[in-house]
Amino acid sequence: MIQVGEVLVSDDIKEKEFVCNLEKCKGACCVEGDFGAPLEEDELEILKEIYPKVKPYLSKEGIKVIEKEGTHTVDDDGEYCTPIIKGRECVYAIYDEKHVLKCGIEQAYLDGKIEYKKPISCHLYPIRITKKKNFEAVNYHKWSICSAACALGKELQVPLYKFLKDPLIRKYGEAWYNELVNQITAIEKEEAKETKEKKK
Repeated sequence: MIQVGEVLVSDDIKEKEFVCNLEKCKGACCVEGDFGAPLEEDELEILKEIYPKVKPYLSKEGIKVIEKEGTHTVDDDGEYCTPIIKGRECVYAIYDEKHVLKCGIEQAYLDGKIEYKKPISCHLYPIRITKKKNFEAVNYHKWSICSAACALGKELQVPLYKFLKDPLIRKYGEAWYNELVNQITAIEKEEAKETKEKKK
């Protein structure tokens, strides 16, 4: 476990290798699961504000659910999340010409229509954040649908914290991320030193 400020970071964030492989998974994280993407409270108003500009990017089914349920809903634990279509994909998910699920919010962002990229939980995935009373816990969410991403990450030797640099900075700031990297680097140097001494 690594502590940076009031945030506890699982060792998996340092050790696991991961690079999204959309060609293989087809955006499965936007459709699998019992509920939509977790939302932070300050994102609820943002979703309401940007909806008119995001709406043209969404599917007819997604729009229908949003018009009925709203731009957000709550799960069985009372946590805020995005609505889903018939127990399946997120209302903001859209299929491209290759039948790969992508985010309509992100597409509007990439087209310069809005300044909000997408929910931070989506941007950070497969990292999940658990909020406790006095700290936040940053953990790796292992899921079989991401096996191709794990394989590609291992092939390219990209650790999770490097792959998710931008969303981690978006969430916690650049100074926080730099401190995380410094701590990981120090740990890896110590581990390398211990390994070298054992071989003597």
